[in-house]
Amino acid sequence: MVENDPWPTELKVDKDRGLLTVAFEDGSSFALPAELLRVMSPSAEVQGHSPEERVTVPGKKSVRILRIEPVGNYAARIVCSDGHDTGLYTWAYLRELGEHKEERFQAYLTELAAKRLSR
Repeated sequence: MVENDPWPTELKVDKDRGLLTVAFEDGSSFALPAELLRVMSPSAEVQGHSPEERVTVPGKKSVRILRIEPVGNYAARIVCSDGHDTGLYTWAYLRELGEHKEERFQAYLTELAAKRLSR
């Protein structure tokens, strides 16, 4: 871990399991929808091994977070209701998703529309 890496103080899944709130030691906090976490999973299954291999993941509007498992001191594995569990979400990646949530989600919606896919 690099000294400037963000450090989470709380990971909390809401009651309906559709939202993960991540709070950081600097006081920032982000509410991340399960759908966004699933379709932006850092796994090779979604991201591929290069930008050209990245996959647009449709049909995840109703996905839920089943559980969160710690991975060392640097990440969490998020297990989703559709069985996806291969993404390791580093603290820095969770923060990046939080800081750019709206842009990332809008880009995802645009990509779905362009490919005639649905949420």
